[in-house]
Amino acid sequence: MLHPAPSSIALLLALTACLHASSPVAAPAGMVLIPGGEFTMGSDAAYAFANESPAHNVRLNPFLLDIDPVTNERFAAFVAATGYITVAERPVDWEEMQKQLPPGTPRPPEEQLAPGSLVFRPTEGPVDLNDLGQWWHWTLGANWRQPEGPGSSVAKRADHPVVQIAYEDAEAYAKWAGKRLPTEAEWEFAARGGLARARYAWGDQEPHPADGPHLANTWTGEFPYHNTAADGYAGTSPVGAFPANAYGLHDMAGNVWNWCSDRYAADTFAVRAKQPEMCGNPFGPAPGAGLQRLPGDPSPAQVPGQLRRVIKGGSFLCNPSYCESYRPAARRGTPPDTGTSHVGFRCAADPKS
Repeated sequence: MLHPAPSSIALLLALTACLHASSPVAAPAGMVLIPGGEFTMGSDAAYAFANESPAHNVRLNPFLLDIDPVTNERFAAFVAATGYITVAERPVDWEEMQKQLPPGTPRPPEEQLAPGSLVFRPTEGPVDLNDLGQWWHWTLGANWRQPEGPGSSVAKRADHPVVQIAYEDAEAYAKWAGKRLPTEAEWEFAARGGLARARYAWGDQEPHPADGPHLANTWTGEFPYHNTAADGYAGTSPVGAFPANAYGLHDMAGNVWNWCSDRYAADTFAVRAKQPEMCGNPFGPAPGAGLQRLPGDPSPAQVPGQLRRVIKGGSFLCNPSYCESYRPAARRGTPPDTGTSHVGFRCAADPKS
């Protein structure tokens, strides 16, 4: 497929801006009005994961979406206004945690049942990429204020996306802001920026071309032990550090994963594609449906029947050798009570005419 020339991209951005300017609905500051319409969701391409197929047609109403992921600065304002305490900062309830673990899991030592979260740490060399425990470590004291654990800080990362955010935390912020979390379909439609079948949010060009600017914050080098940081960042990057897509949205690929409101099931698209009519404004499977793990599902293994929520967009840890999930169609399922050092969120809203 031919890549659009820079002049074509500029024209598309200008036309999009004109559409937004002439729209009877004004987008609030920091948001973009996404026009809605019909699009092909998912992917049947050879590079796609099993949970992305089959590609199927979906229809959406117009909606509003944040231009950027929620930053540390904005989340701090929410905490200051409400006194909110995130999941990672709360005491651990062993009885509740036990429900999310395989039967017979022994109770950890009492000193380990303290507030914390999962932190990425690079390995010393090549490892089995099927063993996530090689690079994800439960870290006491890790939370949104100190994402890598005690001693780390967001003091110089006010304009970086907030991380170590559980689904409940993202929902609480969205409610306070008078917004909501986007559905998976809304997120994917917006990420595509009108490029119907492109591999990435900007087209088919790789995110780190040798002869041009980097297009997204992803892992450059050998995962998970050697990050060259060729794109300028080994961890999160400030919002807006990379080019926006054709809708004017930043970080719809890489930097941090984004929570979506949908429940996750690996076979959601397979079930949806069998419906006799085009799906309009889908919001995920019904409670309890499709919670089993299917072959080819890239999401981490989970306790059978465990509820998970969809995350989209990939992160600064994504690399083709392990997880090329910075594509619009890519999707993962994550336990809603789990915060990590590469998951954040952005908000959506319904237009007011």
